[in-house]
Parts: sequence; C-alpha cells; structure tokens
Amino acid sequence: MDTPVDGVISRMRALDAALHPRDGVAVFNRVYLAVTEAVDRYVDTGRFADPHAAITLDVRFARRYLDAVEAVADERLPPACWRPLFQFRRHPGVRPLQFALAGINAHIGHDLALAVVDTCRTLGCAPAELEDEFDAVGDLLVSLEERIREDLMPGPDLLQIADPLTHLLGSWSLDRARDATWTAARALWALRDFPDVAEEFTARLDTAVGFAGRMLLTPLTEPGSPAPWGVR
Repeated sequence: MDTPVDGVISRMRALDAALHPRDGVAVFNRVYLAVTEAVDRYVDTGRFADPHAAITLDVRFARRYLDAVEAVADERLPPACWRPLFQFRRHPGVRPLQFALAGINAHIGHDLALAVVDTCRTLGCAPAELEDEFDAVGDLLVSLEERIREDLMPGPDLLQIADPLTHLLGSWSLDRARDATWTAARALWALRDFPDVAEEFTARLDTAVGFAGRMLLTPLTEPGSPAPWGVR
C-alpha cells in the first residue's frame, strides 16, 4: 500500500530524471532521495517505534525542500537558507560534495526545526514525544554524510582542489547542526503562543543557515577554469 512517503519519493525521482546530473540541486536531490528511501524501508520493517509519527515528520520535512524547488520553478524566492544552492547550482568552481552538504545544511539547519513544529501541531504532541523519530532520521543522515564524503571527495589527481575543500568542509558538522536544530525546534514550540517572536526567530534562523550555506559553496577553482565535472 502506498504511503505519503511514496508520494515524496516519486516527486524526488521525477526531479532526478529531469535535472542535469551535475546540477547542484540534482546532487543534493540524489542524496536526499537515498535518505527518504531509507526512511521508507525503516517504516516497512518496523524500525520506528511510532511509524505514524515518523511518516508525518518525514513528509513535513521533505515538503519544505520540494516547496523550495517549486518556488524557484515558479520564479519565486525560496527561503534564504536555500538561495545559495539555487544561485550557485551551475557554478563551475563548486564541487559536487559542496552542493550536497550545502543542501543538507539548509534542510537540517532550517527545515527540520520547522518540520518538527509542524508535526507537533498535526499530532497534538510536544517535541519531546518526537525525539526518537528525530534521532533515527538524524542517524540515517550521519551515516549517509560519511558515505557521500567518501564518494564525492576528489581523488589524489585533484589534490590541489581537495586541500581547500578539506579545510572548508572541516568547518561544518552535521552533528552540531542537528543539535542546534533540536534546540531551535524546542524554542519555536515554546514560542508558539508568541507568533511575532516566533516569526522573527524563524527569519533569523533562515538567514543564518543561508549564510553558512553560502560559505560552503565558496568556489574552489580559478575564474575561467574548465568545470572539472563537465558542467557548462
């Protein structure tokens, strides 16, 4: 039987088919598709203590990314956290690993906190009741981040590029981003009766995450250098 997660997976697969493989958004989309497929397998095999809560969180989370993609397609501004990825998606000096981690930064740093609050409102629960599901999805992301670093890190023949890349990516941590997101979700939930303050908090979070994403996408080749993976 199809679930709402299946619908999200279908949309991501359609994006994967439509985008150039080296498009920065396509790079992130492949990473996120793998995570979402893993969540779906977890649901099917009973790995979540509360599958309904896990599905709700996963779908609310994914829709924020898909809404950003749709906004850009409709020539509307996406949230600030996503703008660097869409702005630099075809930049020849940005490596695929940077695109993947910039997307993870936007999605974890901003979208996940809001998705937790959305899910709490939908299910009528507090964030503490979603902590197990939050941790399970976070663990999947950590394991995947390790894999994509290995898969997308340039080889020895590109060591000149890899040196600054290693330095740049060493300044960002998924574990730290995940911890900050949980704190942000709890803060937003505590502010739910103060909409003006919650709105300002969300806007500041969005801007800060976008700033970090812009740093992750710092071009690492000289202007005019050929794209090392064939993007023009």
